[in-house]
Amino acid sequence: MSRKRKALVSGASIAGPTVAYWLDRHGFDVTVVERADALRSGGYAIDIRGTAIDAVDRMGMLPELHEAHIRTRHWRFRGPRGVIASIPMEDITGGIAGRDVEIPRGVLAEILYARTRDNIPYRFNDCIVAMNEDRDGIDVTFRSGLEERYDVVIAADGLHSTTREQAFGPESQFSSYLGCCFIGFTAPNSFGFDHELNIYNVPGLAAGAYETGAERMNCLFAYRRPEPASSEYADLDGVRRDIRARYAGQGWIIPELLDAMDAADDLYFDSMMQIHMPKWSSGRVAVVGDAAYGPSFFSGQGTSTAIAGAYVLAGELAAHDSHQGAFDAYDREARKFIEDNQATAYGGSDLMVPPTRLKLWKRNRMMNLAPILTRLGMMRQEERDINSSLKLKDYTPLTKAQAAA
Repeated sequence: MSRKRKALVSGASIAGPTVAYWLDRHGFDVTVVERADALRSGGYAIDIRGTAIDAVDRMGMLPELHEAHIRTRHWRFRGPRGVIASIPMEDITGGIAGRDVEIPRGVLAEILYARTRDNIPYRFNDCIVAMNEDRDGIDVTFRSGLEERYDVVIAADGLHSTTREQAFGPESQFSSYLGCCFIGFTAPNSFGFDHELNIYNVPGLAAGAYETGAERMNCLFAYRRPEPASSEYADLDGVRRDIRARYAGQGWIIPELLDAMDAADDLYFDSMMQIHMPKWSSGRVAVVGDAAYGPSFFSGQGTSTAIAGAYVLAGELAAHDSHQGAFDAYDREARKFIEDNQATAYGGSDLMVPPTRLKLWKRNRMMNLAPILTRLGMMRQEERDINSSLKLKDYTPLTKAQAAA
């Protein structure tokens, strides 16, 4: 009887549990390690559409995801003078009503964890500190002091992946700044928002708020900045002061959102980045999800590319005896899909945070014409095609009896 191949997955958000699920189904001995001391439950709403819908359907998760669907119906674009346009969500995102799913990131993480925790050990409050490989395997040392040997390591620990840095080098080699910084948080939905995303713009600034259920809303400030944020943003109090200065005097509900930001205990701040890597593997280490190709939420495809990429990576590892052959096939199979989705972020940044008065005027004009453009089939059709451009292979998983043998 041949030995089960051992895989270590670093990261327990979306890509990590997804690739772990499929590796387990394909007969691998899988372990997930996560730096945080528990599953991270927060986060903004994420979209699953196109190819990723096929992937989660193959996992049997689609009914459960539809139950958690937020069902945002409209995007309302606002300015200092009030509502500019109200557009059906699918006309903006390139999604398909009734098929695509929008749920809180934390809910998806919990669903994936529930699907995998009985078969796959999760090691929270630990992380990889060293890796040394030879022709037969890779030795991993953990922060806890544990040392173990694996056949492959999968880095799925996010945009600022420390596992990727150990295997490939500094993040600066691969990160591409998209010209914006953002801060997100949750707050009580004291404004009665009902299945709608509200976006307020003046040139170079955006503020957003949308209902997430349970009388809560997700809030966002995003703004143009020539360079990514650096040491001046080392503490969140400094971020709060900067946001208040940038948004001083703005209308709509900006004063209330600023107060909610000050009261929030779940602030998340970052520069808007993409990761571009010429190769998604180095020796016995491969990257997936945001660690490999995070397209940013300007694309709306971060979660979908993570899910689709994880499916392909696990499938190719199952289909190949050689890890290098599997990693090369993963790259060939998924790269065009990933890069095409990354490219949509540039249009998304002009949609969400137009940098100039002219671009804001053009965006608003397009939104006013959206009903006509939709009827003519000219609204976001390219995004729909890109979202679904990867056709998943059938990497037939083992039955439970085969996997246990």
